[in-house]
Amino acid sequence: MNDKRNINIKVPVLTRVEGEGALELDIRDNQIETLNLRIYEPPRYFEKFLEGRGFQEVPDIVARICGICPVAYQMSATQALEAAFDFTPSAWVDRMRRLLYCGEWIQSHSLHIHLLAAPDFLGYESALTMSQDHPQVVQRGLKIQNLGNQIIRLLGGRSVHPVGVLSGGFYKAPSASAANELLAQLVEAKQDCLDLVDWSCGLYLPENPQEFISVSLKNNSEYPMLHGRLVSSQGLDIGIDEFEQHFREFHAPHSTALHALLDGQPYLVGPLARLNLNFELLQPEIRGILDKHRIPLPSNNVFHSVIARAVEIAVAVCEAIDILEQYTPSPEPYAEVNVKAGTGYGCSEAPRGILWHKYTTSESGHIQSATIVPPTSQNQPQIEKDLRYSIMHYGLDKNDDDLRLYSETIIRNYDPCISCATHFLQLKIRRE
Repeated sequence: MNDKRNINIKVPVLTRVEGEGALELDIRDNQIETLNLRIYEPPRYFEKFLEGRGFQEVPDIVARICGICPVAYQMSATQALEAAFDFTPSAWVDRMRRLLYCGEWIQSHSLHIHLLAAPDFLGYESALTMSQDHPQVVQRGLKIQNLGNQIIRLLGGRSVHPVGVLSGGFYKAPSASAANELLAQLVEAKQDCLDLVDWSCGLYLPENPQEFISVSLKNNSEYPMLHGRLVSSQGLDIGIDEFEQHFREFHAPHSTALHALLDGQPYLVGPLARLNLNFELLQPEIRGILDKHRIPLPSNNVFHSVIARAVEIAVAVCEAIDILEQYTPSPEPYAEVNVKAGTGYGCSEAPRGILWHKYTTSESGHIQSATIVPPTSQNQPQIEKDLRYSIMHYGLDKNDDDLRLYSETIIRNYDPCISCATHFLQLKIRRE
């Protein structure tokens, strides 16, 4: 490429993604010299906010970190605090927490598939314009998302920043009639969710095979949400308390959000990583759809993330149906926790990937220190690696608008929650 022009392209805010940031791309002699995914939102200091707070304040505070996945923050937090106090929740509480998590997966994945990602793959600038040609697709997506919100509301009291969770269980057990009403809606919507998997497998997705490390929880008995060991596609198999021995957070000069590496390497967390490491645990009817479309598992095409999200919606709906079919209200939706000084670890599978918490508490149960590692900050080095690889294969001789759109599509495919990582797209391309 003999283009010697200096070209600056600025997109003030990346659309269809949560948060604010910028991509800086330097091209010299037809090679990428610099590629930085620059996150510039101010740090939010939630870990410092927690210091000195009572342990029962934590679930409501951390829920405010993210309006899209508050349940994930509550679940990892209660898990870590209960571990610090050597407390084991009842089987009823454990199943209700899984049900609550199903709701969050359903609403978050449906939001991303239908409103954020699908316009990229169907050639529209927004879900609004896409809905003019594909109204049934968008309507189905909104219906499924609302179903997830109803599950969260059932146990959390409200669908945004739920307030029903505490260490030890839930403030209130849903009534049998409310549970049965929701069960009927889930049963009715199950086919829609299976159809969504089928539809996602039929999308035209770029062929973009590449090597990456998948990381998720795994427990061999159920698709991972709340429990398991941390495993990777390269043989990692550790307890969640060993996280800091292998995963390192660090500051990148171009970002206000921490980055993370696994033994010095970028890695992928989220729906595709979970599917790659746990596909044998899928319900047969879901696996049958993937087999029909010859979707390879494990997959080395990161764009298959949209299929993985549809799969996980179906997984969550099937799980929610199973849980509610056996539901009876508990007379003791929570148990008192005996506080003590200690350190506890929690790790659960947020829609976007593993969310790791560590708390050290005083004898009175107040937080002395807190560490929270969100999935988007873990994915950032992998996103930059993907961008570098994919843009080179796409072709640096493409015009700037095409490069910008393709870069945005790659980033949106990870469904980054930049506010969690702490925020995203100005694209500046300098060619020499």
